[in-house]
Amino acid sequence: MSATNTGNETLLKSFRDIVGDRHVLTGARETRRFRKGYRFGDGNVLAVVRPGTLVEQWRVAQAAVRAGKIIIMQAANTGLTGGSTPDGDAYDREIVLISTRRLSGVQLVDEGRQAICLPGATLDSLEKMLKPLGREPHSVIGSSCIGASVLGGVCNNSGGALVRRGPAFTQLALYGQVGEDGVLRLVNHLGVQLGNEPEEILDRLEKGRYAPADVIHDERLAASDHNYGRHVRDVDADTPARFNADPGRLFEASGSAGKLVLFAVRLDTFPAEQSQVFYIGANDTASLTGVRRYMLTVPEQLPIAGEYIHRDAFDIGETYGKDVFLLIDRLGTEYVPKAFALKSRIDAFFEGLGLRGVTDTILQAAMSLLPGHLPRRIKEFRAHYDHHLLVRVSADSVEETRAFLKSFFEANDGDFFECDAEEGRKAFLHRFAVASAAIRYRDTHRGSVEDIVALDIALRRNDTDWFERLPADIGGKLVNKLYYGHFFCHVFHQDYIVRKGHDPIAIEHAMWRILDDRGAEYPAEHNVGHLYHAKPTLKKFYRNLDPCNVLNPGIGNTSKFYCWAEAPQTPDAHSK
Repeated sequence: MSATNTGNETLLKSFRDIVGDRHVLTGARETRRFRKGYRFGDGNVLAVVRPGTLVEQWRVAQAAVRAGKIIIMQAANTGLTGGSTPDGDAYDREIVLISTRRLSGVQLVDEGRQAICLPGATLDSLEKMLKPLGREPHSVIGSSCIGASVLGGVCNNSGGALVRRGPAFTQLALYGQVGEDGVLRLVNHLGVQLGNEPEEILDRLEKGRYAPADVIHDERLAASDHNYGRHVRDVDADTPARFNADPGRLFEASGSAGKLVLFAVRLDTFPAEQSQVFYIGANDTASLTGVRRYMLTVPEQLPIAGEYIHRDAFDIGETYGKDVFLLIDRLGTEYVPKAFALKSRIDAFFEGLGLRGVTDTILQAAMSLLPGHLPRRIKEFRAHYDHHLLVRVSADSVEETRAFLKSFFEANDGDFFECDAEEGRKAFLHRFAVASAAIRYRDTHRGSVEDIVALDIALRRNDTDWFERLPADIGGKLVNKLYYGHFFCHVFHQDYIVRKGHDPIAIEHAMWRILDDRGAEYPAEHNVGHLYHAKPTLKKFYRNLDPCNVLNPGIGNTSKFYCWAEAPQTPDAHSK
């Protein structure tokens, strides 16, 4: 047995001693759902390790660092750009993927005005915990639908659908950092006094062994983006409202993209509000521009949300996002991660037999037998209008919004209606089911579809010509395209279904050039993952967080090699 194999067996034994045999996964089939991304990303790993306590996570990370391995931290694995999975096999070290799903704790502090979330805590669980207190997390329905983690949102500067709150952001976190000397150290910037030794700090936090007096409230440190409401109102600014690489929102855990070993973050929560949904349709994009500019500048209170769907996305979402819609509608968001995990296991079995897309084909066939699921008035608007806008406002803004929309559409193209409770709920649920539809379409049309190009873009706040018109040399290579997004923030998700025989990468790069010419930023709210190139400011941030490039190397198409080398070093060059 080679020295490498012997060392690996020793390391795997130490992992098993720490977390137990059943939580150290090494086989290709059992690791598939962790190392394969929701949309993109796949590669080999030495092991997937699933710690059950913060102390176990610390010990596993220490062992991996000492053994000279790469660490990829993963929470829910719901990312859309492959940012928490391996990217092929062109690494100079083996990968240990640490899954934090078992570490799902949430602790409320300051009477629920803030929450401390452990690595595996989901937005769905936080939302449910806050609901009896009349409060909400930073993001509701959307990422929470597919079981996204709270810490994943912070790491990726995720924005979400809520206009007033901006990107997920905090300056309060507890994390492990690998220094220039290659040693992992614990950094407590959580603002909670928990002792001095790493394992003492982690154990006390997880067990909640601290008093209210131990929680430090420092007005200089933010647990959310307090300035975003003012920022998004500036509709004449020639820069985007929010985007992943915004230097003003990169701080330790916030925007870290897996370059730290996160153990907890502390975040603000927000008062829940009674609300009303208005459904707007138009064929002239200028009408939606007029609504956006008014709603962001005139009312004293900002709208809660403003979500956009183009008719093509509406149609594909209605057909190919139907199972996700019905699952959430009938059973709630908490079952979605379980359903995705089950589907991944079944897919792994059939792929082992050389069969791809079996579950997608069966699910799609089953959905075609069920009756329509969207309300009548929404369907009628789909028949009349290309562009759809869902506006949610606070209860005390309803009369003002109604009067504005009535007056506006007397003089402009389009119309609106006030949703009843069911229509409003289903309209927003349909909007978020659209996000999974392109994947299902691809996986059930392998004969005619090469792949998907998925872009996440932030347009300038003053853009009035926001609807994309592709040149013929690109448009002819596409089967279809889906446009949807957070309209008031001018953040759009654009999924392009590429016709068989055409190169998705070349198309994506051509799209980038178009976006650069438009002054757009990308990605807007997703991790750069392994799809986008991290810009210089973001690269510098990553290198400062992780000077030895031990954690999630290659993110943003950066170096995958030890200490950010441009090529692999000799086997012993980075041994410790």
